[in-house]
Amino acid sequence: MSILDLFDSGFKKRNEDHFAAIVRVAMDDGIITDEEKAFLDRLARNLDISETTYKEILKDYQSHPINPPTSYDRRLERLYDLARMVHVDHIHGEHESMVLRKIGIGLGFSPENVKYIVDKALILVSNGVDLDTFIEEIRNMNK
Repeated sequence: MSILDLFDSGFKKRNEDHFAAIVRVAMDDGIITDEEKAFLDRLARNLDISETTYKEILKDYQSHPINPPTSYDRRLERLYDLARMVHVDHIHGEHESMVLRKIGIGLGFSPENVKYIVDKALILVSNGVDLDTFIEEIRNMNK
């Protein structure tokens, strides 16, 4: 097995675990709404989750561990990617914020400040900032 194979399998597993964690967040109220399902479909495509794996995760999402990034910057990177996807797909309104807040908590952001972080993330993404600027601006919120 080459190093590339090890990297690919580890990367794929992290994507699957990340996707399962988001499914778990979406299922916190016991159902997946049509909007959440559409979001999960797009996310699965972007994370290169196969149809078979997608169905397995939906069926047994609790068997996947929630592994939020331990690094604050990694959490911000994931939030940036998700906020960009929501923005590009033109999902707007309170539902957009609610889904991202739920995911933000799943990523390890504090429930007390996740609303402010998500609101700022959506503004920054709609303004077209790059990842470095995004991280810097979110970090500056906490000062």
